[in-house]
Amino acid sequence: MRDFQKAIRFAALSTVALTGLTTAPLYAQATDAVAEEADDSNVIIVSARRRDERLIDVPIAITAYSGEALERQGAVDITDIGLTTPNTTLESSRGTNSTLSAFIRGIGQQDPVSGFEQGVGIYLDDVYLNRPQAAVLDIYDVERIEVLRGPQGTLYGRNTIGGAIKYVTKRLPDEASFKARATYGTYDQAEAVVTASMPISDIVRIGASGARLSRGGFGTNLTNGLENYNKDIWAARGSLEFGGYGEPVLVRISGDYTKDESNPRGGHRLIPGDQSGAPVLADVFDTRGGLNDPVQDIEAYGLAMNITASLTDTVTFKSISAWRKDDTATPIDFDALPAVDLDVPGIYRNEQISQEFQLQYDGGPVQALVGFYYLDATADTLFDVRLFTTFNGFTAFTQANVDTETYAIFGDFTYDLTDQFSLSLGGRYTWDERSASILRQNFLGGGSPTFGGAGVLFGGPSTDFEGSAEFKKFTPRASISYKPTPEHNIYASFSQGFKGGGFDPRGVGVNAPTTNANGIPSDDEVADFLSFRPEKVDSYEIGYKGSLFNGALNVAVAGFYTDYTDVQIPGSVACTVGGIATFCGVISNAGKATLKGLEFEASGRLAEDFAASGDRLTLSGALGYIDAQYDEYITNIGGVPTDVADFREVQNTPKWTASGTLAYTTPLGDGDLYFGTTLSYRSTTNQFEIANPFIDQKGFALWDANLVYTAPDDRWSIGIHGKNLTNKKYRTSGYSFIIADPVTGAIATGANGLPISSLGTEGTLTGFYGNPRQVFVTAGVKF
Repeated sequence: MRDFQKAIRFAALSTVALTGLTTAPLYAQATDAVAEEADDSNVIIVSARRRDERLIDVPIAITAYSGEALERQGAVDITDIGLTTPNTTLESSRGTNSTLSAFIRGIGQQDPVSGFEQGVGIYLDDVYLNRPQAAVLDIYDVERIEVLRGPQGTLYGRNTIGGAIKYVTKRLPDEASFKARATYGTYDQAEAVVTASMPISDIVRIGASGARLSRGGFGTNLTNGLENYNKDIWAARGSLEFGGYGEPVLVRISGDYTKDESNPRGGHRLIPGDQSGAPVLADVFDTRGGLNDPVQDIEAYGLAMNITASLTDTVTFKSISAWRKDDTATPIDFDALPAVDLDVPGIYRNEQISQEFQLQYDGGPVQALVGFYYLDATADTLFDVRLFTTFNGFTAFTQANVDTETYAIFGDFTYDLTDQFSLSLGGRYTWDERSASILRQNFLGGGSPTFGGAGVLFGGPSTDFEGSAEFKKFTPRASISYKPTPEHNIYASFSQGFKGGGFDPRGVGVNAPTTNANGIPSDDEVADFLSFRPEKVDSYEIGYKGSLFNGALNVAVAGFYTDYTDVQIPGSVACTVGGIATFCGVISNAGKATLKGLEFEASGRLAEDFAASGDRLTLSGALGYIDAQYDEYITNIGGVPTDVADFREVQNTPKWTASGTLAYTTPLGDGDLYFGTTLSYRSTTNQFEIANPFIDQKGFALWDANLVYTAPDDRWSIGIHGKNLTNKKYRTSGYSFIIADPVTGAIATGANGLPISSLGTEGTLTGFYGNPRQVFVTAGVKF
């Protein structure tokens, strides 16, 4: 009730509540034809249905952000939009700046190891990013970002059961251009982005962007002296284009590269050390973790070729070819103390090749799209789990190689029954094969040789598994739209989606239940123990989108109901292997959940020409509500399957999300002055399925403000930006290895009143925090 009251007060203060449209007018020049039509600043063009359409015409809940609006608001990376998108959580995953944890409408994934799939699809220029590593995309050279909420299984495929996020970079202009932007701010923030392009001939253009993104730490690692939460990134993009701008064929060849040498993000202990008595540090951005091997290093790069060919006036062919690769080395000090108590050096290696073909038809009352998609991807994870303070230095080493090969055929058809009614039907059939090779070995006296340790192999492997599984699924979509006028759209839709199954890379094969008299599980029993089924969703949505008062007010509202079944619950828990307490996985299809909610978004002009000729006052905002409940949650307690749904929460899904932006623009001299201030609110957020008062984050609000002056013809600009101006401290994620009641989740405490460790001697309860107050200045030139 308290969260409800806060959200209602927030909405009243914002004057306008919302969820489902856009935070700012978006003028997207996706194609020449669309650009010619989009001559009104209130027209918002998106490609949610893999074709360019007005946002108001699309029967999907979408929030769209233009590159210009993001730049004006001082957005740094893709996680910034999570604060103003309803029912959406986007965070950097615990120990790095580059791995993404994404949740939309209660569905997502925060475990980045191989074998586990994302629940929200991330797309870079229509190329699906198969893994969350290096998916925290920095905002530069961006045309727009679209957030599609709800399952997108028909047009975007597997692993989009929560939704999809589309990052669209800018096309090259047909004349020479140069743009540069520099940023300087608190915590020694210093950034520079330079973009240049030029035509080589009438139909050939070349361009490139380079970015240096740097910032000092918000805190310090008191053990090794490294800055904590710093940023040290080099990035570049380049593209070569043939055709377009009136030509029937456009070929765009693009490449990107990111090098992230930021320090590992160390967690903040939330309880004193159980044995050492190490106190809780005063600054939440300080840490004491002693592990710094391997040195954190993230490298990601890729190539893509997008071809669009107009075969006739009504038929268009598209081809999207891509290759991507990323390598991450990272040290994770779970207990955040100098001693080797629960230290995990890790390596992630990912590579993918994908190909998509589309054939589109747009003729009179019929719009159709059919396509084929192929993905071949490898994901390798290697890590130690070091418990050097016990058993003469015990290490569990894991190497998990998971390969994915998937094919899909899909189609989507829209028929205008009348000028006002249209019907859309679509479907996708997916063949999905997962192959896994999982090796788990134990070492005494030091770490594994993979990470330079001198440990001695101890006993046989606790997991030595190779296997594969196939999954096939048809995911349909249907919607009907009624437009009483072209500026109003009332729709209802049904859609399905699924998230791939697989094998738990942390699973301990020798712990598999067995009927064998010798107590050794068979290969089939190990495969059954390690495997998990795909997740499935059935989602129903009704909505309205409208442009009112001659474009002065844009509104979108959506209501949804989702049946979520075979919910995968991955996790890292304490377990016993050969009588030794260690660290393993417990993936299961725990049960069923129901997700239902409302979203409301709006943006409108409050006044024009009221203080000065040509000025404008606007208000935009979003409000999201979700009731996310487990209907069934089966866990094994003492060998007995037990339903504990009444004691489990849907993670990373606050019941209320809200934001409001008040903006004023006025002519100043020959240019324009913009001032905008944004308040965003999120209610209580559970980091895991079991409620934990130490790690869970209570409801909080963040306040940002931006002041930007833009010279005539957009030749230069200068701005000052403030983020989290009240310096709110809020947790975004954490680690927990403490004893809790297996049914209720109640935390057990010792004689000292503190939680009892379930693994390691010191107890692990660490938190990671969102950015503190930052103030920075930006300056840009363009010609």
